[in-house]
Amino acid sequence: MVQLLISAKGHGKTKLLIDMANDAHKTASGNIVFIDDNKKHIYDIHSGIRFVETSACDLVNYREFAGFIYGILSQNSDIEKIFVDGLYKIIRDLSDEDLVKLVKRLDAISKEESVDFIVGMSSDYGKIPEGVQDYVLQA
Repeated sequence: MVQLLISAKGHGKTKLLIDMANDAHKTASGNIVFIDDNKKHIYDIHSGIRFVETSACDLVNYREFAGFIYGILSQNSDIEKIFVDGLYKIIRDLSDEDLVKLVKRLDAISKEESVDFIVGMSSDYGKIPEGVQDYVLQA
């Protein structure tokens, strides 16, 4: 499953993602991963959740991000959910076309690896490409 949490900047996506990750940790039978572009919220995440900070990674496009995800999954086959906060900050160049490709790739990874993705992005729902609107949860 892939879910995109979409709202304008400053509308509480990060807090909602953190709450969702912490709640998922309480009931998860597998591991939870939280990916963020900085360490600002590291202490808001439960210590049992694997926190991955990406600022040093310089992920340029959706292909590099997908490879990054495969790398995380290769280290632990028991990952149940991956939360991503600030997708547009993590991937430096993400066009609408590439967003559609990324969501399709994450959907395929989700099915292959039995992992759920919950991805937070600052945008307006009306600006989201048609190919990903079925994945959107509005914050």
